[in-house]
Amino acid sequence: MWDKLESRLKQRQAQDLMRQRLTLESGQDTEVSIDSSHFINFSSNDYLGLANHPKLIESMVAASKQYGVGSGASHLVVGHSKEHHLLEEELAEFLGTERALLFSSGFMANYGVLTSLFDKKDLLIQDKLNHASLIDGGRASEAKMLRYGHNDLDSLRRQLKHKVESKIVVTDGVFSMDGDLAPLPEIVELAKESQSQLMVDDAHGFGVLGESGRGSLEHFGLAQSQADIYMATLGKSMGGYGAFVAGNNSLIESLIQFARSYIYTTAIPPAVAAVNRASLKLLQDDPELRLKLQHNIRYFKQLAADADLPLMPSDTAIQPLLVGKNDTAVQLSQGLRQRGILVVAIRPPTVPENSARLRITLTASHTKSHIEQLIEAIQAEIQVTQ
Repeated sequence: MWDKLESRLKQRQAQDLMRQRLTLESGQDTEVSIDSSHFINFSSNDYLGLANHPKLIESMVAASKQYGVGSGASHLVVGHSKEHHLLEEELAEFLGTERALLFSSGFMANYGVLTSLFDKKDLLIQDKLNHASLIDGGRASEAKMLRYGHNDLDSLRRQLKHKVESKIVVTDGVFSMDGDLAPLPEIVELAKESQSQLMVDDAHGFGVLGESGRGSLEHFGLAQSQADIYMATLGKSMGGYGAFVAGNNSLIESLIQFARSYIYTTAIPPAVAAVNRASLKLLQDDPELRLKLQHNIRYFKQLAADADLPLMPSDTAIQPLLVGKNDTAVQLSQGLRQRGILVVAIRPPTVPENSARLRITLTASHTKSHIEQLIEAIQAEIQVTQ
């Protein structure tokens, strides 16, 4: 066994695919400290800059004094606190759904949905570039799973022709490595025509898209009810931690009764639920956060276009710079780090072969100066690698 593992590790090393962890010595922010060095951070999913927000910190401290630091049990034993319960109610009210259910992570939410609600008579139809949690959940499900070409409506239409008892289309709202959006209006229509259900993973859309931050569906002017199953996370734009599934009463009660990733895991700490509640309130009270993020996205794209940088098409906070070769992506990332800019290289198997990239993420907290320094550093490093 160990020889086989060592061989696999050496192969990954030779292909410039080894993943490495960075150890932060500061809070999550636009400027961070790693190994006693200072960096401008363009790799965080903290899109609204809330992870270090004073109001969220205050809510964490206050709730910790009341509830302690751990939930102590799963939701179905004695781990379900008033903070959890209120958060679920407030999320459902915000989205206009009957109910919402908290999970400890987005991975556990997607896995729980796909492994507990469907059986051998069902068909899961997933976008080829869906998040790994959706793909893994689909593989572990008793249902048959098919995949359609990324955002390819003709491919989806062909898959929907299969005759089964029930079908569900599963798609990200915003694709985490490309930053593009699913064509939800067209997907909703195809689902209706084929009498299929729709599940939307809006981990990277909730909080930042739509007039009020309700996510990808609102961005397209669609009612929340158009998604039969809606999943979003609380550790990205919301600056907290955890995830939730929203929908009708039958969906949520079924997950409580049957989703093993919900039943058999410790609940997130009540203080974290309190932080998520404070974040949800801030989201509704301060629309300027989303406006600032959109301004930064436009400013970055303008400067990148002026510099003729090979950005992939995206209007979201995720702005991938397509590189292609693994070693070049690593070299660019390391060069940027030497210039005080933190942008992580993304390589296969996270993305397809020959599509290694720098995954640049923008937040509401970035300044014009931050963005200008990033563009200048990328231009300089590209010249070095050519």
